[in-house]
Amino acid sequence: MHKIALLGTGLIGRFYTMSLLNFRGKDEIKVVCAVTPIEAKTFADEFNIPRWTDDIAVAIRDPEIDTVIVGLPNHLHKKAVLLAVEAGKAVLCTKPLATSGSEALEMLESVEKAGVYHGYLEDLVYTPKTLKALEATHKGALGKVLWARSRESHGGPHSDWFWTKELSGGGAIMDMGCHCIEIARNFIGKASRPIEVTCWADTQVHPIEVEDHAVGLVRYDNGAIGQFEVSWTFRGGMDLRDEVSGTEGTVWLNHWLRTGFELFTNVGQGGYVAEKAEGDTGWLFPVGDEVGALGYVAMFMDMFNSMDAGKAPKETFYDGYIVNTIIDACYKAAETKRWEPIEIQKWRSDGLASKSETVFKDYDNEHYLIKEERMPNGNLKIILKNKHTGEISQKIKE
Repeated sequence: MHKIALLGTGLIGRFYTMSLLNFRGKDEIKVVCAVTPIEAKTFADEFNIPRWTDDIAVAIRDPEIDTVIVGLPNHLHKKAVLLAVEAGKAVLCTKPLATSGSEALEMLESVEKAGVYHGYLEDLVYTPKTLKALEATHKGALGKVLWARSRESHGGPHSDWFWTKELSGGGAIMDMGCHCIEIARNFIGKASRPIEVTCWADTQVHPIEVEDHAVGLVRYDNGAIGQFEVSWTFRGGMDLRDEVSGTEGTVWLNHWLRTGFELFTNVGQGGYVAEKAEGDTGWLFPVGDEVGALGYVAMFMDMFNSMDAGKAPKETFYDGYIVNTIIDACYKAAETKRWEPIEIQKWRSDGLASKSETVFKDYDNEHYLIKEERMPNGNLKIILKNKHTGEISQKIKE
């Protein structure tokens, strides 16, 4: 059993609490910290949490606490993590880990030097669909992964601090690009080093200093490409989709909007529908188990089961650090309009990354197979390349 200090009572804090109260049945939130005493007390009363405070240090130093969960605005992550390390408490931090790669590195070095258990709370790599797709991918169902595309878009975040650069560290890339980048890393393989990025980012709709729309490409040393598309300008709810292509297969994932649960109402259903839903009349797309579908339940299962087993979870502060370095390069590339290198000071690899070699399929000793296609008349057309002359030819099999 773990005794938890929850820092933050916003949307993410609520989702975390809903997950923690049900997923293992033996861990307890003993103290909650919010921006104001009123918010902290209201949240504590709602979820039957015995203690509350508006002081981060008080919550972390509570003698009963062994685990700190950071669900605070981005600019407070470092402060909370360093206080947790000072107190010798395990620490789990929401995404993004930090507001920059250098800040993330300081946090990583701090937990590792102190020997403190740490986990990076990147929920979208834990969705049921993603876990199933990753299992198939890692078993070779797609062959070599060539391209991983991840998209997250909606009408904008729910709290004011997201829109303020000095508090958030950035806009849609910082808020949602962190999800997309880490999803691609998981499919491409974490042993593959991200080399460089190119990125377009702009502020198209909102009167803010940060970007509300961006598209980026991340190139890896094994030849694969990770692509992210993020936007705070999308209307109609929240769109979460992933697409992964390999030499032998493809995965399409649609996590939100088209959930398999569609409801039409002319009068409304009287309240909350789903995260980022823009209304409660007309066609609605509710979610049967929101915290499960978004990966929170599986994420905390991994975090606490791994902690109990004395091993690292699927996502650690190191992963958060790599994501922050990629985001740094994205912002630079958006300014320079060029491919920019990703500056990773502490690269770690288990040596299992596939080499950046082109995968050609043999047809016979003399030819590579370019493509086979069944034609409308039933014939099989085969496109070939001669290995010696380079000539492209075709043959027909009836």
